[in-house]
Amino acid sequence: MFSKCLTAIAISHLFFFQVQAQPKISWDALSLSVDGHRVCPVMGEIHYSRIPQDEWQREVRMMKDGGVTIIATYVFWNHIEEEEGIFRWDGQRSLRQFLEVCKSEQMPVVLRLGPFCHGEVRNGGIPDWMFSKGCKLRTEDKNFMKYAERLYQQIFTQVQGLQWKDGGPVIAAQFDNEYRGRGEYLMALKKIALGIGFDLPFYTRTGWPDLRTPVPFGEMLPLYGDYADGFWDKETKECAGNYHKAFNFKSFRSSTAIGTDLLGQQEAKVNAGDEQYPYFTCELGGGMATAYHRRPYIYPEDTYSMAIVKLGSGSNLLGYYMYHGGTNPEGRLHTLNECQTSPGTANNDLPVMTYDFQAPLGEFGQTYPQYYMLRPLHLFMHDFGEVLAPMEAHFPAPQNLALGEDRELRWSYRSKDGSAFLFINNYERLHHLSDKHNVVFEVCGIKFPKITIPSGTMCIFPVNMEGISYATAQMVAKRNGNIYLMQVKGIPTTIALSNGKTLKNVKAKGATKPVYKNIYLLSVDEAEQLFLNHRQQNSDIQVLTYKKEKEAGSQRTIVKGKAKVAEAPSDNDYETAAVYKIVLNDTSLLHGRHLLSIDYRGDCARLYAHSTTNECKTVRLVADNFQYGRPFLFGLWRLPENTTELELRIMPMQTDMPVYLPREADKTPGEGIKKMVVTSEEEQF
Repeated sequence: MFSKCLTAIAISHLFFFQVQAQPKISWDALSLSVDGHRVCPVMGEIHYSRIPQDEWQREVRMMKDGGVTIIATYVFWNHIEEEEGIFRWDGQRSLRQFLEVCKSEQMPVVLRLGPFCHGEVRNGGIPDWMFSKGCKLRTEDKNFMKYAERLYQQIFTQVQGLQWKDGGPVIAAQFDNEYRGRGEYLMALKKIALGIGFDLPFYTRTGWPDLRTPVPFGEMLPLYGDYADGFWDKETKECAGNYHKAFNFKSFRSSTAIGTDLLGQQEAKVNAGDEQYPYFTCELGGGMATAYHRRPYIYPEDTYSMAIVKLGSGSNLLGYYMYHGGTNPEGRLHTLNECQTSPGTANNDLPVMTYDFQAPLGEFGQTYPQYYMLRPLHLFMHDFGEVLAPMEAHFPAPQNLALGEDRELRWSYRSKDGSAFLFINNYERLHHLSDKHNVVFEVCGIKFPKITIPSGTMCIFPVNMEGISYATAQMVAKRNGNIYLMQVKGIPTTIALSNGKTLKNVKAKGATKPVYKNIYLLSVDEAEQLFLNHRQQNSDIQVLTYKKEKEAGSQRTIVKGKAKVAEAPSDNDYETAAVYKIVLNDTSLLHGRHLLSIDYRGDCARLYAHSTTNECKTVRLVADNFQYGRPFLFGLWRLPENTTELELRIMPMQTDMPVYLPREADKTPGEGIKKMVVTSEEEQF
């Protein structure tokens, strides 16, 4: 079903699992190295406990086909020990089985161990019962560390025998998350882990916010991040925060916009000692979650632009959060979503179930456009990683542009020994940057002719690379002596060869016919499909009928919770929602990969499944959605057995809600269904 071409040829040969010959992984100030070869990995976050167990293998393969070379995953404490002393490693909570899948798919794994994770999980993953233990959480408090050690011991039962040194997939571990206290706490966690038996090639921490006291050099690699927008901002206006800085090349590695609800404003400065570590990210926004009070609509160009900027700024590992969305598992005591009423990390109301995140691969494994858009970039990182990694970043353009500032083209270049890659980003989220005319680049002694950089252009040009003096096309891949370039929309392709020959106004001929000797020029679509022999496509197969059973009751009063942002509707509030019944007469819809897509008008909605077993009728919440402009989706294959009908409840949209709704959201007061279809997911070969 899935292409083995990309995974076998392009991705896994440097991370190759053999117990007898496991590659050696090392790092220095520039990059990771595998058996002495520098690599520029692509790391994608997926939360195994938010994906049904029987879907793991498909989703890991989809990540591989997208160009991901390392998987990152949280181990949420309250997913496995919601009730004190009762550890659950069953079903989709089975970390060991997930790691076995990753091993079989030759995918290295970075475990983010907690104890605190965040991840928009209730209390950031810390179980409710910990708040009654009388200890200071996330400190060296002896009582807290006792429970942290017990957690790590349990996690190690799942990891034992699957570490890298054993021929397994686990290559690294992160301690806690977004921690701003004393480095001694992180070191105490590492000491516990090592004492239990963790023995990994490297260890990590989030490089934001600043620690009050440092971690000794070399103990943990600091990893950074950036997002195009954030649900956590308390403001309900467009372009809140300073996310615009993520679209500008800069030497500053971190973000001043991440988690401002918890961390406050952060200073844009390079921390002492950062230059001794490689520049890696673990949270480059692949999308964004929606909170009730703030619902960003993320465009595929947002993610692609940030990735180009991070590479052009010197990053040698792109780690996307999230690369794959998910669904919160059911809790025994309470729901497991972040909410204002929980005892910890209670600053936002997130949906009970959905964690789609608008990621390249969504909640149900559906592809969003950035999945394909990012593939040529990931191929480039793989094939040219050894060349790119030691290149120094240069910043000829201003590094600190204001929101929407359009006075100069944003560009950078990375160079070494007379060769370079030139990075261009003429894009900023929600702002139209103008065409830049008569642009002349001069890099490593090579002077480009005058060109126009159209609005929205994001690309990478080669300089003195693989027999090419320069090209106004993007370098994508190098295989079997062949060089693959991608056309840049709106820019005529010129390829100046090192032998003095210049090819002007070159047209794409695809991956089977070179434009000159071993040089191939691809269209954007061809580059997105390169070395991939399938593409997931959706087609509407059936428009569902439904019946309105109940009109919405009186409007609820939207109040602000303890975090001073609007509270999401409660279970009781949904009793006043408009109710629609959907009868599933065609049982074939419950087999195969069929997505229910509901385009509705309203504030938010929930989907319930009615099922009958042994004359016992049950009603179960299976999905929910805060309306923000994209359809409400549900994978019908996940319905409980013996489901007979679905019930959709919609809370009406109100006027003047204290909520940020993006341009794409339907803000019409009231509620209603505009279209309801079942979409068939098909892999087109």
